[in-house]
Amino acid sequence: MKKSLIVGFAAGVVASVGLVVSLPVDTLKSAIAAMSEPVEWSPTKPFPKHDVYYPGTEELAPDEMRVIACGTGMPQPRLKQAAACYVVELGNGDKFIFDMGEGSFERIMALGIPLDQLNKVFLGHLHLDHAGDFPAFYFTGPVNNRLTPVRLWGPNGIKPGWGTKAWAENMVEMWAWEEATRGAAVDPRGLKLEVNEFDWTAINEPIYEENGVVIRTFPAIHGDQSVSFTLEWKGLKFAFSSDTLPTKWWREHTVGADLSIHECFIPADFMMSKYGFTPSEAIFVGSQGHTAAEAFGKIMSQTKPRLAVCYHFQNDHDTAPAVLQAIRKTYDGPLDLAQDFMVWNVTKEAIRTRMGVPNHEAFPAPVQRQKQPPDSAAEFPFSKLSLESIDIESAAVTNQMIEEFNARNGTSVEPAYTGLPFKSQ
Repeated sequence: MKKSLIVGFAAGVVASVGLVVSLPVDTLKSAIAAMSEPVEWSPTKPFPKHDVYYPGTEELAPDEMRVIACGTGMPQPRLKQAAACYVVELGNGDKFIFDMGEGSFERIMALGIPLDQLNKVFLGHLHLDHAGDFPAFYFTGPVNNRLTPVRLWGPNGIKPGWGTKAWAENMVEMWAWEEATRGAAVDPRGLKLEVNEFDWTAINEPIYEENGVVIRTFPAIHGDQSVSFTLEWKGLKFAFSSDTLPTKWWREHTVGADLSIHECFIPADFMMSKYGFTPSEAIFVGSQGHTAAEAFGKIMSQTKPRLAVCYHFQNDHDTAPAVLQAIRKTYDGPLDLAQDFMVWNVTKEAIRTRMGVPNHEAFPAPVQRQKQPPDSAAEFPFSKLSLESIDIESAAVTNQMIEEFNARNGTSVEPAYTGLPFKSQ
């Protein structure tokens, strides 16, 4: 057997052993019991048990937390993994979004959660792979049935114009035409933004305290003005690193966290072979601006969470065993390698990991409040050039369609633009 095959086989064995070690003891006991106690399922009724999570089909207990990975990947775009994003749902009804990298918005929509319930967004830093989908989330909110203003939290800047407030102001200015046209088409109440900028150098200070939930930040090492988060509620603790090297603040303030999600990079050799990086690029990016797998394992062995989760790498058949093998050099505790739509249900008694089943053909969730559509023609009037360019015959067909629509639905909607040429004749 060739040496490369032997090494590959060994890595696979290590990965398999690591995954078995990661399984909670109660899960193994339940699996063994199930084999010895068969249960007959009805051939017509819904199955009583699923090993996956179907969004919107399970009620959260009053003391339960559910975390859904809506982005576990990198700034290198891929269909399999969006960039960083996690949705946290609590049994009191509160929901939070931590980071919103490119591709994550469509995964959020695939969960079917009304956007009026997802109005609290926390950004660890302003890189595109952690904040790039926020503009789309914000500006297209009204056409996706969001009527509630968006609340955004993010760090201040080390230079004027670099902080979250300036970032949001520039975003609104850049997309001003987008905002005007969207707001003219549908109820525009969702196009309101509350920006809460906090001191990125503050250490374990609360930035959010509402409804029994406390969210704190501490500095991250990923270029100044980056932070990591903890969320505490009903004795449960969620920790999210965003991007960072392991820090003493993480070591001090995430000890014993129930769910500890920290970034972790693939080995530098993979970064050279898959990204085309030079050796110096691979080492710098993968271990100086980010966390090497061995270092992820070390910080988890120091903080001892109930469940550690590594993310921010392309989780594939070849990379995952290598990442796992490197982590197991320094950490032997409970561990998940994050994938998009991985779901964690957290209570004081147990943590359950499953894969979610997204809706690939999702439409916007229904409105949660009564809509108040704007007068579109008055909100964003077309110029004389545009109005004179309307094709008369096509306009007549459109007007006929509107008349038939009104007859079917008992409404009296008037055409905003296609009726104008006929009014002037």
